[in-house]
Amino acid sequence: MGTLDWIILSSTLLFIVAYGVWKTRGSKSVDDYVGGGKDAKWWTIGLSVMATQASAITFLSTPGQAFHDGMGFIQFYFGLPIAMIIICLVFLPIYHRLKVYTAYEFLENRFDLKTRSLAAILFLVQRGLAAGITIFAPSIILSAVLGWDLRTLNVIIGVLVIIYTVSGGTKAVSVTQKQQMFIIMTGMFITFFFILGYLPADINFGKALKIAGASNKLNIIDFSFDTKSRYTFWSGITGGLFLALAYFGTDQSQVQRYLSGKSLRESQLGLVFNGLLKIPMQFFILLVGVMVFVFYQYNPSPLNFNPAATEAVMSSEYAKDYAILQEGQEKLEAEKKMAQNKFSAALELKEYSAVEEAKQEIISLNVKDSTNRAAAKSLIKEADSTVETNDKDYVFIHFILHNLPRGLIGLLLAVILSAAMSSTASELNALGTITALDLYKRNIKGKLTDEHYVRATKAFTLLWGIIAISIASIANLFDNLIQLVNIIGSIFYGNVLGIFLLAFFFKFVKGNAVFFAALLTQLIIFVLFYNLIFIHPAGEEKLGYLWLNFIGAALVIAMAVAFEGFDRLLKKQPVSR
Repeated sequence: MGTLDWIILSSTLLFIVAYGVWKTRGSKSVDDYVGGGKDAKWWTIGLSVMATQASAITFLSTPGQAFHDGMGFIQFYFGLPIAMIIICLVFLPIYHRLKVYTAYEFLENRFDLKTRSLAAILFLVQRGLAAGITIFAPSIILSAVLGWDLRTLNVIIGVLVIIYTVSGGTKAVSVTQKQQMFIIMTGMFITFFFILGYLPADINFGKALKIAGASNKLNIIDFSFDTKSRYTFWSGITGGLFLALAYFGTDQSQVQRYLSGKSLRESQLGLVFNGLLKIPMQFFILLVGVMVFVFYQYNPSPLNFNPAATEAVMSSEYAKDYAILQEGQEKLEAEKKMAQNKFSAALELKEYSAVEEAKQEIISLNVKDSTNRAAAKSLIKEADSTVETNDKDYVFIHFILHNLPRGLIGLLLAVILSAAMSSTASELNALGTITALDLYKRNIKGKLTDEHYVRATKAFTLLWGIIAISIASIANLFDNLIQLVNIIGSIFYGNVLGIFLLAFFFKFVKGNAVFFAALLTQLIIFVLFYNLIFIHPAGEEKLGYLWLNFIGAALVIAMAVAFEGFDRLLKKQPVSR
């Protein structure tokens, strides 16, 4: 980090905060503060929806996911465009017709207060945890790589977000997210072209893709029916669809973005815009990770990208063993470079038997590389069990800091922190709104003024900001951060989505049946997660987490229909549809 990097980083972040406060000064009514004035254009809505989902985790973890596992993660998003169409045709018209501020208001109109409160509480639990993780994600990685204090970083990111989110509410979040998305995508495109420029002179983009393909990094679609596999075409088009329906259709952090639209048409266009661009954006970010992989086929890379892990093992009794592994890794990297050159030369000469031979050699060397890195992780774990050995989230930031020129490092760090701020702002905005309107306002006695509820929403937003910072300060790193956030969502989203589908399509089902079905479903999902995915104390994962979204929605619908039917049977009432 040079002086220029610090100037770019600090000025970018301060501009976002100041712009958000300035553009939204004077928001005194609930309609302005929570509804954003109901004047957002479709492009503002579309960018805001994208920025809410594209947290720092997206730009830290996704390239690392592609580096290690290839492009298969893109299948996670295959259900998203279908979800956007369903939400535009079913969810949005109802929300706009009822003029609701929150998605859960609709549930009270359709069922009862306790069902509305339960859905709101489920949202608060999962989104409160996610808000902490979206602060923690960049903090833990930047603290490990740059040596900055973790808790100080948590506080800095949290406070910057709190300032403009509490000040301006929904509109502050929306107007700043346009600037943040511009900064984010500019930084990613510049990085992509720098990576291509750093490859050997005879390796163009086309050859780079073939090199990545030879290492099985471009296997985009998996049509297998293996439920243990996290990412397949079928899990993306079913579990991913249900997750996207729940997230974009019932999660207030997203609902609040498009309910601020000037009209139903503007909101629908904004969601269609997101549906059309989300998969290409994620594809590009994964492609950046694949190009980083190609770059490290010709350049040395650490055995573990987490510098804290390397430091821990090198200062322990296992330092000599780790040094031997590093020595072997250096020889392996020289062999990989030779194999890549053979592969490239065979491609140039169109000697396809030699191409296949070189490809098999590359695959064999990659297996050795994986074995070597796994052995390194074992040594790190022996040296210090508290250090995170899974380095997927450190790959991209390592490349940035060790290879990009001064100034661009500051821009990329601004990208990461801007993404953290954009998603966290949406989450805090939604958490404060739900607490104020769905719980506080709905359960407090007496009629109070609009200004009172604005102050209450600001106070609850501030409170959730403090809670998020606290969660970030005690959080831990699991597997891969982008997967962790989606796993947390999958535990709750299917259930909540099922409640909304019951409200939309099962008119004969009443509140009591839905309420008790939702409670029981959530308990069952916890049990399934604990035994089939989390696997305590140890074991093989038996179910991809995306399936929890489908299972949760199906369970709550089936049980609510059964409970309603049983209740009517006892009362001898017909089930009229």
